[in-house]
Amino acid sequence: MTVCYFDAFSGLAGDMLTGALAGAGADQAAITAAVHSLVPEAVVSFEPVLRRGITATKFRVAANQPAKHRHLSGILKMIAAADISETARDRASRVFQVLAEAEAAVHGVPIEKVHFHEVGAVDSIADIVGTAVGLDSLGIGRIYCSPVNVGRGLVNTEHGMLPVPAPATALLLRGKPIYSRGPALELTTPTGAAVMVALASEFGAMPPLRIKAIGYGAGDNDFQEHANVLRVMVGEPSGAVETTTVSVMEANIDDASPQLIGYTMDLLLEAGALDVVIIPAQMKKNRPGVVLQAIADPEKREELAALLFRETTTLGIRFYSAERRVQNREWIPVLTHWGVVRIKAGAHGFAPEYEDARRIAEVSGMPLKTVLAEAAHAYLKDKSSRNSE
Repeated sequence: MTVCYFDAFSGLAGDMLTGALAGAGADQAAITAAVHSLVPEAVVSFEPVLRRGITATKFRVAANQPAKHRHLSGILKMIAAADISETARDRASRVFQVLAEAEAAVHGVPIEKVHFHEVGAVDSIADIVGTAVGLDSLGIGRIYCSPVNVGRGLVNTEHGMLPVPAPATALLLRGKPIYSRGPALELTTPTGAAVMVALASEFGAMPPLRIKAIGYGAGDNDFQEHANVLRVMVGEPSGAVETTTVSVMEANIDDASPQLIGYTMDLLLEAGALDVVIIPAQMKKNRPGVVLQAIADPEKREELAALLFRETTTLGIRFYSAERRVQNREWIPVLTHWGVVRIKAGAHGFAPEYEDARRIAEVSGMPLKTVLAEAAHAYLKDKSSRNSE
């Protein structure tokens, strides 16, 4: 599978996305043809520019049409009529669906009543369709995105001056890793945010890649602080140890029963926490307590924090980001005397799946330790047999 990683250190915008993909080798003629199928009179260009010494591609669309307010249904009809692949059509439609849901929530109206203002012009529609066609041209099957620089200050919108990130952008990026750095400008637009939220599989550290191509999409401004570009790296999964960004949350608790703590631990794991540990601690005034620590994907942070506040007596939670390195692993079923147990196997170790072994132990009456040992023996025997072939 071909994958790509967008490095949004200077934010996300639709023209930067399309420009970055074009710079990485996406078919510019196909993107141009797609835009022309939407707006025949549009003038499309891919201009090489410099941003702090880096050569980047500036994607421009001039349609010579007045900006219009468009509803989601009208935009989806335009996309449906465009001369693009089904994959590109589906991606572009998903982006606008996600964007419309955010705008509806911000303005407190039904989704069918949403008017697209800043993103309603033809050039913005072309940015989204151009990005979808660029991804299709490069054969991208999976998309990753870095933490997103949203910018700072104020942005001038049809509704007046609003803080950065704009309300729709902030809502779209809820639960995603974001930060603010650089000039007092909007660096991430609702369009750019919607594309990543709709299409990216993960936000965080770069996945292990064998890089085949790199592209830079230019923003309008040339900042002094940093190169105003969006970088995309295109390649294939390398099979190396995976490094991801995770959120760690901790709460000190000294006034809850062990039953409540254990129950909360189970709920956190069921809700998607990657791991939960209970650490004995001696609290202030010499009270015995625990530190409840949960590790989660960044997009799960707010959901799990709400659960932690709801189910425990804590009044505060600490958050910090950490790197998590995970070996590539696979599930291998092995046959024991009492049934099948899955083995989680990596390059440097393996472990029988506890729940499988526990179920067999309960049904068969065998000790759990015996089932685990038998599953491990069966795995090693099968592995040795495979290696000798």
